[in-house]
Amino acid sequence: MSTYSIKDLEQLSGIKAHTLRIWEQRYNLLDPKRTETNIRYYDDDDLKLILNVALLNDNGFKISKIASMSETDMREEVVKLTERSLTHDDQIHALTICMIEMDEERFDKVLSTNILKLGFEQTMLNIIYPFMSKIGVLWQTGAVNPAQEHFISNLVRQKLIVAIDGQINVQGGKKFLLFLPEGELHEISILFASYIIKSQGHRVIYLGQSTPNDDLLSVYKLHEPEFLLTVITTSPSAEYAQDYIDALSERFSDATVLVTGYQVIGQDLSFPSNVKCLNYIRDIKEYVEEVEQAPQEK
Repeated sequence: MSTYSIKDLEQLSGIKAHTLRIWEQRYNLLDPKRTETNIRYYDDDDLKLILNVALLNDNGFKISKIASMSETDMREEVVKLTERSLTHDDQIHALTICMIEMDEERFDKVLSTNILKLGFEQTMLNIIYPFMSKIGVLWQTGAVNPAQEHFISNLVRQKLIVAIDGQINVQGGKKFLLFLPEGELHEISILFASYIIKSQGHRVIYLGQSTPNDDLLSVYKLHEPEFLLTVITTSPSAEYAQDYIDALSERFSDATVLVTGYQVIGQDLSFPSNVKCLNYIRDIKEYVEEVEQAPQEK
């Protein structure tokens, strides 16, 4: 079971810590535990409660009414709301609850419902990415444990693979070689990039996680892609990111190298002429749309 500070609850729920303390005192909503050194902390049950409270409160329920609800009544109202609401924040709240409870069936239902309503691409851009971004930050600070992060990542990964497999293979278009640097395992962004590229009628050579440099060069020589795309989230670290980018530029000088990820976005880096930094996942879609379209099959 994970433990959370009141600031963690604030980040996950969007409710200010000051408001949480007032609700705690006035309505006995929370019962914080204390460490041996008398530091207050909260557990998974507290987090689930506050996420449900935030969702109901955002949708017009008064806090006094919420405080009088049983756990079962509260959960039933939350399920009703997330099934009929198109608000992105509500859906992100619902997914966060699924993560805490590690409820695969509910997570799949929330995702599938949103995909039917919004389409796969908009669900990824407006719900999954903001959700994953929030969880990623909290995972790095220790507020979300690795098991929860892996649970969510694997479920999203499964959805992406199914969506990619559903794309029609074309003969024309540009070639994109997609890979992650050695030691890099965060695959969601590059999988979604593969989906976007294929949906625009281009071809993808997908190498995936932790690609050795020699293997990358061998595949490049074999297929001669016009573009390489990589995401640098944790590896290489920020201090080695510039060297890595320079090496990619030199080694693949005849191609355009597209880079994104936490270790390059907003960093004080210099990008060679054949390297382009994409700041957000939406940039990948916009960039690919500008690339010469593949001829359509008749």
